[in-house]
Amino acid sequence: MSPARRALLLAAPGLAWGQGTDDDTVHLGRALRFPRDHGAHPGARIEWWYATGWLDLAGSGPLGFQVTFFRSRTGLGELLPGRFAPRQLLFAHAALSDIGAHRHQQAQRITRWSGDPGARDSAAIVSDTRVYIGRWRLQREAVGDASRYRAHVGGADAGFEMDLVLTTTQPVLLQGHGGFSRKGPLPTQASHYYSQPHLQVQAQVARGTRVQMLTGKGWLDHEWSDELLPTGAVGWDWVGINLADGGALTAFRLRGADGTSIWAGGAHRSGVGHLRVFAADEVHFAPQRHWTSPVSLARYPVAWQIRTPSGRFELRALMDAQELDGRTSNGAVYWEGLSDLLDDSGRAIGRGYLEMTGYAGPLRL
Repeated sequence: MSPARRALLLAAPGLAWGQGTDDDTVHLGRALRFPRDHGAHPGARIEWWYATGWLDLAGSGPLGFQVTFFRSRTGLGELLPGRFAPRQLLFAHAALSDIGAHRHQQAQRITRWSGDPGARDSAAIVSDTRVYIGRWRLQREAVGDASRYRAHVGGADAGFEMDLVLTTTQPVLLQGHGGFSRKGPLPTQASHYYSQPHLQVQAQVARGTRVQMLTGKGWLDHEWSDELLPTGAVGWDWVGINLADGGALTAFRLRGADGTSIWAGGAHRSGVGHLRVFAADEVHFAPQRHWTSPVSLARYPVAWQIRTPSGRFELRALMDAQELDGRTSNGAVYWEGLSDLLDDSGRAIGRGYLEMTGYAGPLRL
């Protein structure tokens, strides 16, 4: 690019929108600051806010829910001048898993965003969690020392509609080393990542003409990165579990095409707040049972043995058919489902979500 062309672009009104700052750079030693780091990081390549959990249904199995908002930097802001350049893409996925009825529903949204924080239809705000695509939204508010998240997803085209209120009951769990989470052997293969386990959840769920007021438990992750997949990785396996004793367990691995682990990690925070961060060679996933999707033909492990420094566990999906087809939004087909965690004696000790990517084809971020 010529110097004159570069100068013209940098002088263009609104060019800085959605480009981010040096503060968005992922690096070891960067201290996460709140409420700023609850907000968006437009300079990072990819980012998501991910809420999952379950709602109690009287006389039936639980109702699992997933609400995820994604932001992806296109790189076009460096090339195209003006306030209407599509500097960012925003996506959202939502799903309901009715375990008792063996029914899985899903919906998604996608839009382009110039980076203008005042945009009416869609935006991801920097100062705090506030991301929206039309009527779909996720927003945080401070309630004393706690956080309260409000989410709205779904609609007539989805067959369901959810309004969620998720309130923190514990401090933020900084993943990795103070929120710096390695995802590969190179220092650049990392994210900034924190979790909010043991959320108290209140929900209004509408399915057809039936509207239910429900309560349950949840988990929220917020993560941003420039490079999440090391060379040779096709996807990952991840679990976030609310433990019955008040603790929280995270475990993940980046997986190669042959099914072996390229990198791994996670953490265990006990019910009294003691944190143990796992090294890459301390986390092991071994599949125990598989399910093949009739839609994508992907073969997913829906039961796992997971070994960490905090114990040996068995993870069991509560329903096999919990695949989400995101090909009309972010292009990913992945499995995201409510699961139970059992100890080595077969006793249920926790519940949460299992996520598996890259089984329907290599994941492209």
